Amino acid sequence: KPRGSYNCRRCGQPKKGHVCLLPPPPLTTDSAAVTPTVSSTSKPPPSVSSICSIRTMPVSLVWEVMRRLPPATLLTAAKVCTDWRDVIQQLWKAAEEVRVRVPAKTPVGYVTSVLQKCCSNLVRLSLTMESLMVNVNDMDSTMLACIAFACPNLESLAIRMCEGSFNRVTGDELGRFVAEKRCLTTLKMEGCSNLGSFVLCSNILSTLWLSDLHSLSKMVFNTPNLIEISLDFSRQENDSTDLTSMMDGLGRTCPRLQNIHIASLQLSHSVVLSLTAANLRGLRMLSLVLGSEITDASVVAISKCYSNLELLDLSGSSISDTGLGMICNIFPETLTRLLVALCPNITSSGIQFATAQLPLLELMDCGMTICDSDAQPPTSGEKSDSSLHTSPNSKLHLTHQKLFIKHARLKRLSLWGCYSLDSLYVSCPNLNDLNLNSCTNLSPEKLVLQCPKLESVHAIGCEDVLIQAVQTQVSDDFASLENRYSCKRMADGSKRVGIPFSFSQQLPDYDRTSWKIRKRRCTVVVE
Repeated sequence: KPRGSYNCRRCGQPKKGHVCLLPPPPLTTDSAAVTPTVSSTSKPPPSVSSICSIRTMPVSLVWEVMRRLPPATLLTAAKVCTDWRDVIQQLWKAAEEVRVRVPAKTPVGYVTSVLQKCCSNLVRLSLTMESLMVNVNDMDSTMLACIAFACPNLESLAIRMCEGSFNRVTGDELGRFVAEKRCLTTLKMEGCSNLGSFVLCSNILSTLWLSDLHSLSKMVFNTPNLIEISLDFSRQENDSTDLTSMMDGLGRTCPRLQNIHIASLQLSHSVVLSLTAANLRGLRMLSLVLGSEITDASVVAISKCYSNLELLDLSGSSISDTGLGMICNIFPETLTRLLVALCPNITSSGIQFATAQLPLLELMDCGMTICDSDAQPPTSGEKSDSSLHTSPNSKLHLTHQKLFIKHARLKRLSLWGCYSLDSLYVSCPNLNDLNLNSCTNLSPEKLVLQCPKLESVHAIGCEDVLIQAVQTQVSDDFASLENRYSCKRMADGSKRVGIPFSFSQQLPDYDRTSWKIRKRRCTVVVE
């Protein structure tokens, strides 16, 4: 069989017993491109058989490349050669945070094999479950056991359930996992509809998020160092969870609570009274969402016991402008975020009063407030109709409402779904996000945005004429015109505000010099 040439490639003479004295030929461009540069401090060059080894690359470069690969790719790359396997093993051992996405129809050993590559240094783990195997009954309990065994020093665990996945963790399994993890401080889990009841005992746990809860017979939180709790219940009318007893238990066993978020259709005034009786002195953020039975009396109870709130979320409640007025009187020096979306009894007057009386306000969500909850959003043919609509509490709402907002510190303002809003004037020098989604009745001629730091405007579902007006006002060319409006004193005679063309009888004088404000590039989101 042919074995190659028997002659010297330099002089052409037979190789046997021959010592060639000619110099080697110069390297070509292609061969020089793959030849490594050897320094005086580096290791000896690799052999020809390992010329593609990972040792030909800088260690820092290999490390940066490997750390950006997903776990499944790392497991595959470890099979290339021993050098890659050693580097990947060191990478796993040095990892402190791992985010794993479990694809559909993945074997049970996938998560186990990934976690076994990690050593005890892993402190933060995030799992995204796209689908679960239906033919394995105890997949979730097995997964929790793998996490407890492979990550003894785990401090944070987040499990996210995508559409089509099902969380089979029971309350007993969750309580056992929390009790065994002595270092666990943060637990976030979605799809907790199968818990039934649970007892959580931990002296270290400080953050607890549970979503999709339904009909819990018992909830015990023996967590004295718990600071933040978020309980999101399912949107079902037949939920039999006793929230009043839960609030009483939180006051006795969790005295250090600072942030409370509860979303449930079962929230009522009695639940608020139980919360106020708990006397949580360190409470700073309170969010009670979707409680239609929460009224102005509930606001009075909250204001009497918790006067240092920084965030108050009463979205979906039945509070009115009177309740907003009490909020402004109690929290003028502390409240920075106010969310009152889906509150049909709030009008533009209450929103305008709140922004004027809360000087520290940075975020305000008023979605679906300036609208008629019984009627459908008006179409283009119905905008000319200025008839009156009736709200659920027999309160009359004007279809064409005006809103004037002037605030020095407001950064985010949400008016989504306010289709009864006809005129809008916003003068906020620090505003960077404005949501006008589904404001179908807003007139382009009656829209004024004096916000030099505005970065994004959401206008999904708005008319094309309104979108064009927004794009014109947030552009750089409009920045020099925003101070040219004629001034008019407000109804109460307190302040002078710039009035747009449709509000004033005189057109602005463009010949006068005015101060030009530099604006950032703003994005208008329309889909």
